[in-house]
This record gives sequence, C-alpha cells and structure tokens, in this order.
Amino acid sequence: MAKKLLVLGLLAGVAMFVACRAEAAKLNIGDPAPTFSDLIGVDDKKHSLSDYKDAKIIVLIFTCNHCPVAVAYEDRIIALQNDYKDKGVQVIAVNVNNIPADRLDKMKIRAQEKGFNFPYLYDESQKIGHDYGAEVTPHVFVLDQQRKIAYIGSIDDSQNVQKVKTHYLRDALDALLEGKQPPKTVTRHFGCSIKYEKK
Repeated sequence: MAKKLLVLGLLAGVAMFVACRAEAAKLNIGDPAPTFSDLIGVDDKKHSLSDYKDAKIIVLIFTCNHCPVAVAYEDRIIALQNDYKDKGVQVIAVNVNNIPADRLDKMKIRAQEKGFNFPYLYDESQKIGHDYGAEVTPHVFVLDQQRKIAYIGSIDDSQNVQKVKTHYLRDALDALLEGKQPPKTVTRHFGCSIKYEKK
C-alpha cells in the first residue's frame, strides 16, 4: 500500500511539473508574437496589436505601478519613445497585476503624473502575460516588422541609471532598424515578479 501511494505521489508530482512547465512556456527568438485585442488603456479606449500595424517595430513592456524597479525605468521608457518614435518604433506598456495599487484607476493617475507618451494597457485576465511568458516588471519583448520576437529581456544592465554600461534595448532597436540582428537577442530580465493569480 505504501509503495502504491509513493508511486501515485510521484506521478502526481510529474503531472504538476508538466503543468507548471506548460504554464511557464517561453517564447523563443523568431517565434510569431502572440496577438492581443480589446485591452483597455488609460485613455479608456480598447487597444489591439493590429492597431499598430504601421509601426516598424513594437516594444512591448510588461510593467506596473507599485514595483520600484518598474518605477526606476519609467523615465527611460519615456525617453526611449521620444528618441525612436520618428524611426517607426512604438512602445506599448502592459500591466497584468490585479493588486489595488496596479489597477486601472491607479494606472491612469500614474500615466498622467509621469506624462506617459505611449499606450499603457491593462489586462485584468492576465492572458497576455501568460501568452508572452512575462515574469517580472519590467520585462521587454521586441516585435519586428513581421511581428516576430526579435529581443527578450531587460532594458539595460542596471536599475540605477548612473551605473548603466550596456543599453540592451536601444542596441537591439538600432540593429533591427538597420536590418541586422541585435547584438544580444536575450538578456537576463530582473524586477518584481508579476502577481499571477491561481486558476
């Protein structure tokens, strides 16, 4: 009986491991970008990936309000959109956390306070986060003109702007705009873990 229970326990563990692996499926460079539609923005309009079909490159950034790492990058994201908007690059920020500090009403306040110059979208269902395998805030996914994944990772190599040595995201964008592959297509992402809800 004990042996049977042990075998059943092991099988359950394997099933749980497989389920976790499936839940945490990651995108690879070159994969088609998961689409999204009807995500509400801080402008109270619904946004879809197809709305940005004219952009040469899309920078999709999973972020939120409460995370100090995400907050530390807000000015850099604003500057990035300013510097690359005339080159056909569109930044889209998405928040999937449902804790009170990260809900849409607080997102609107934050966007207005900071003067966000890019769409800031909310996905209460968290589907887009699961589709992309986003794990932290901020977590960056760059979509090329064919809407394939061209870069995954961090914006740069330090939360402290004074200590940044390598601008991974900008380097990736510069290369893609020249028709080249980014010098690094995947970098280590860091930040606060996304607050996924158990199903």
